[in-house]
Amino acid sequence: MLDARTRRLGAALTLILAAMPVQLLAHGDVTPQPVNTDALPDVGEDWLTENPYRADKAGEDVWKAAVRIGDSGFNQNCARCHGLGAVSGGIAPDLRYLEAEESGDEWFAERFQGGFTQNGITKMPAFGPILGQKAGWAIRTYIETRPEDGALDEYSDRLHAIHDQLMKGEGDGAAIKAELEGIAAKIKTASGAPVADSAVSRAAEVLTADPATFKHAGEQLEIGLSAAQ
Repeated sequence: MLDARTRRLGAALTLILAAMPVQLLAHGDVTPQPVNTDALPDVGEDWLTENPYRADKAGEDVWKAAVRIGDSGFNQNCARCHGLGAVSGGIAPDLRYLEAEESGDEWFAERFQGGFTQNGITKMPAFGPILGQKAGWAIRTYIETRPEDGALDEYSDRLHAIHDQLMKGEGDGAAIKAELEGIAAKIKTASGAPVADSAVSRAAEVLTADPATFKHAGEQLEIGLSAAQ
């Protein structure tokens, strides 16, 4: 059964899609871009009802791979209507707020597989038969790990200071990494998922004690801080 929040999101999507101009929605002439899912374990032919790539089911390494693959898949195939980084510009519902539970999975899988057609016009293609189940659940994993709006605000001053330090190649890499990991663990997702994939966590992931990694980590932080402004 779909919970109330998911039903509301589904209803909102249907109403907004119905009201939007055709030129913004007609995807019939757009070819879905393939998603390389070789790094993910197989999940069978029959569509599942729950995301198999969450960390508590598949392990952290698989979860991280799914997030990265889903990031690429979403921004190639879904961002046109749902916004880069899954941040909606108001044209389509903000999928970051789709509940990170089985009820949200059910709604997502149904829409991903079947698409949305109105009055004979394809407004969202049926991605399932083209991209496949592995790509679908990777995209779902990416969406549900998006931080909520303003998630970095509380830490903005400190993150800017860390960014500047890293870009100058200064500081104790191990200590900064530990601090970033601590901040990343506190960042909330919009979906209610327990772990956010954020610019902070990505910076912490690439940072080591080796100063050669500092600039890359700083650049990861810069992406998130720029988006938050």
